[in-house]
Amino acid sequence: MAERIAEEKVNEIRQAVEIVDVIGDFVQLKKQGRNYFGLCPFHGENSPSFSVSPDKQIYHCFGCGAGGNVFSFLMEIEGISFQEAVLKLAEQANIELQLEGPLTNKGPQLPEGSKQMIEAHELLRKFYHHLLVNTKEGQDALEYLLNRGFTMESIERFQIGYALPSWDFVSKLLEKRGFSLALVEKAGLVIQREKDGTYFDRFRDRIMFPIVDHQGNTIAFSGRTLGGEEPKYLNSPETQIFNKSKVLYNFHLARPSIRKQQQAVLFEGFADVISANRAGVENGVATMGTSLTEEHISLLKRNVQAVTICYDSDKAGIEAAYRASNMLSKAGFAIKVALMPDGMDPDDFIKVHGVEKFKNEIIGSSATLMAFKLIYYRRGKNLQHEGDRLQYIEEVLKEISALDKAVEKDLYLRQIANEFSLSLEALVQQQNQLVQARNQKKPPTKGQAQPENKPVAFSRKAELKPAYHTAERRLISHMMRSADIAYKVQDMLQGNTLNIDEHQAIITYLFAYYEKGHDPDPSAFLNYLQDNKLKRVVADIEMMPLNEEISDQELSDYIKQVLNYQKMLKIKEKLAEQKQAERQSDFLRAASIAAEIISLRKTL
Repeated sequence: MAERIAEEKVNEIRQAVEIVDVIGDFVQLKKQGRNYFGLCPFHGENSPSFSVSPDKQIYHCFGCGAGGNVFSFLMEIEGISFQEAVLKLAEQANIELQLEGPLTNKGPQLPEGSKQMIEAHELLRKFYHHLLVNTKEGQDALEYLLNRGFTMESIERFQIGYALPSWDFVSKLLEKRGFSLALVEKAGLVIQREKDGTYFDRFRDRIMFPIVDHQGNTIAFSGRTLGGEEPKYLNSPETQIFNKSKVLYNFHLARPSIRKQQQAVLFEGFADVISANRAGVENGVATMGTSLTEEHISLLKRNVQAVTICYDSDKAGIEAAYRASNMLSKAGFAIKVALMPDGMDPDDFIKVHGVEKFKNEIIGSSATLMAFKLIYYRRGKNLQHEGDRLQYIEEVLKEISALDKAVEKDLYLRQIANEFSLSLEALVQQQNQLVQARNQKKPPTKGQAQPENKPVAFSRKAELKPAYHTAERRLISHMMRSADIAYKVQDMLQGNTLNIDEHQAIITYLFAYYEKGHDPDPSAFLNYLQDNKLKRVVADIEMMPLNEEISDQELSDYIKQVLNYQKMLKIKEKLAEQKQAERQSDFLRAASIAAEIISLRKTL
């Protein structure tokens, strides 16, 4: 990218793409009136405050203030430069770019060396895959996979490969291709010997599973032994391009299915994802040898609101499922848990019972979160023993009391009452006591009463702003819609500036924008602005409800509010001067200042 993109082309691309479609690839949007709402991808929230306007081709979050146009969104969500965002959208819109001059104003780039690290991983992914499916050296590994139930389709889909038993084949290959061995050592592909500083391959005689980031770049590997050697799985170390807490295996391939089905299936490891994919579960993802993190949840939240957890049925798997379910539930997801038979993981189940049973009897018959918790709290207890039975009932009553839906509470209370021959009234009374105790300990949080699915996009308007603040924003909004109104406001201000510095900066840029011959267009004006903070303010202003037409009287009222505030500041300043004069017994000066104050007040 050594050339500048013509402004005309930028506008052509902006007009050719639909902002709702672009943002819809990252955020689950629902139409409410003329706009679309969803959960903001830039900050954690449970109620939708992120708004997209197809009419104005802009977005704005009323929670964190993020806002801009389609280019701004891609730049912020993917950490790319303006030029990279333009190129990406041009390709999407099938628009051929005419590039001219050197590129300027580049946005955030990949850290130094990251591009080369990714290129090295991509090269090895293709090389390992070729060795597995096309060479004599990979024949044993291929037969091993096929005997374990892998299909050629899944081997191709997940680009599974094979690493030669050689100690230095990869090291020599990468060096021959021009890669610095010191750099690929940092990438985790080779290891340096302490005794002589030479390098050897990290992965040898292993089946290779590429780890791909959410943009489709190969960033790491996991190598499985063909025999009984330890470790069974050898994984890439964390590097500047690979962070386990941020990566979900298969997310790049699963995202279309996740969005289509409005559900993700969360597994413990990539082997389960691959096996489940053979069973037709194409919306499966997995953590990379680590517990579920807030970064994982944030990634899922941008795309889906329902998650089915399918972990191993051993003690560690059930504990991990419990922790993950609590985290996901707290983040506002609808949760189900797929219950595996004792001692089995998804891969084992599919091998024994087949793909249809897994899809229908495990994933298709997943338990509700509360049903899973009823099972979870039974573990390690002898319910024939009175103490264990009372402890179990108390634990599940705490969970039932936290449920939102009255029908769901009633269902589980009756279930407990019937199982243990208890009075429903007694259970309801104890549940109410738990709710009351919880409410006393935990004061209601801001916005708690809001229904979870109801957009709260305009909740910030509850913060009362001074009249001049609102007036300035309404003036700016009308000025962005009409150059004639913009110049009319300029005349009416008579050389005075707006009271808010950001507002004054915006109209200064706006006049420069019009002077260059641009037509009124808020989305195009956002491209013209270079300051991200001002872009957010403009996006916020553009989301204000506003009459299409404005009368001269309405304009005059807004101008009066702006100028009156300046006069009020002047009066306040004069009152301070008057008091100072009185303290100094300068009554003649105090009287003169009082006359000025009276004169100023008459102009309000």
